[in-house]
Amino acid sequence: MGMLDGKVAIVTGAGHGIGRGHALELAKHGAKVVVNDLGGSVKGEGEGRDADLTVDIIKERGGDAVGNYADVSDETASDEMIAQAVEAFGRLDILVNNAGIVRDGSIFNMSVDDFDAVIKVHLRGTWLPCKHAATHWRQLNKSTGEKVGGRIINTVSGAGLTGNFGQSNYAPAKAAIASLTQTLSLELYKMGVTVNAVGPAAATRITATMPNAPAVIEPDEVPEDEWNRMDPAVSSPLVAWLASDESSLVTGQVIRAVAENIILMKSWADGPTINNGGKRWDATKLGQQLATDVFHTRAPGLRY
Repeated sequence: MGMLDGKVAIVTGAGHGIGRGHALELAKHGAKVVVNDLGGSVKGEGEGRDADLTVDIIKERGGDAVGNYADVSDETASDEMIAQAVEAFGRLDILVNNAGIVRDGSIFNMSVDDFDAVIKVHLRGTWLPCKHAATHWRQLNKSTGEKVGGRIINTVSGAGLTGNFGQSNYAPAKAAIASLTQTLSLELYKMGVTVNAVGPAAATRITATMPNAPAVIEPDEVPEDEWNRMDPAVSSPLVAWLASDESSLVTGQVIRAVAENIILMKSWADGPTINNGGKRWDATKLGQQLATDVFHTRAPGLRY
């Protein structure tokens, strides 16, 4: 028996790369999969039937899957995607939000349209499927009175956690998804729904747009008995575990999967603190104390 037998999953952006790796891994462990992909370019232009490529691989390997070609940032289409899972397979247990695009450029060169497009696909395109899945599970929870045990797994990025030059649209979108993950973990906890995020690193169509990037790899091109640290499926075992019943006590977490490393990320936390004894700070004296007691440096221009 597989650890996901009887489960039904949706994976967005699963026509290629990391999303395809997740879909194949979930199917390998017994899940039936709705493979979503708009079929456009890495810039979000055009559309096609790329989802069918992944569906065909799953079926060739003995699994069960159907294609979905929706724009996840469209309210009606994302709602219909949730309905398709229930109609095709009778239920929904797992939602993996992976769809994304890039339109890089420094803030001097980035257009407003490029900023809006990336924010729309990543953030709105994660929030909307979450909203519709959560609404579906809430209705089940109300009708049965039982916890539904749903799983949401979102996708973040190192760029969103530490910033990256030329990605003032992509990086904030990914940072917002980390915050969304933590917020939804609180809102959906009572229904038994867990919400976590993974931060993968791989050679994909998106990373190929960056200077000196490695060649694109598709997950099905790497034999299971071989190891490639840039395989887009490197993070997929983590996704499968987070999608399983075993992970029921894990929620609100951001976990990176980089090559052989699984890294639990720490959220924003209080660091070095200075206290003025209940008095209002004097701006002319604040710099010196920040430099010595917080930043531990002799910053240029500060008086000592």
